Amino acid sequence: MEMGRESRWEKDAMTVEIVFALVTAAVLAAVIFAVALTLVLALGISGAAEKNVLVGGALLGAMAGVWRLVRVLLRFDEQRRMGR
Repeated sequence: MEMGRESRWEKDAMTVEIVFALVTAAVLAAVIFAVALTLVLALGISGAAEKNVLVGGALLGAMAGVWRLVRVLLRFDEQRRMGR
């Protein structure tokens, strides 16, 4: 009976960690894109340069988000395997 509860607790912990990883990755990506958008608005960049800065911000944000997601999930898996 206890084994089932531990298994359920582990599943709940994994779900919480996945949601945490997704939320923090999305926030990080949004912050990086917001910085790029702020640069465009503050410096008055327009035309092709505006598009390039925004695309670059979106790509950097996406890469940082994926990096954060993978990093959090790998750290959780490592701690889970160590029995923490």
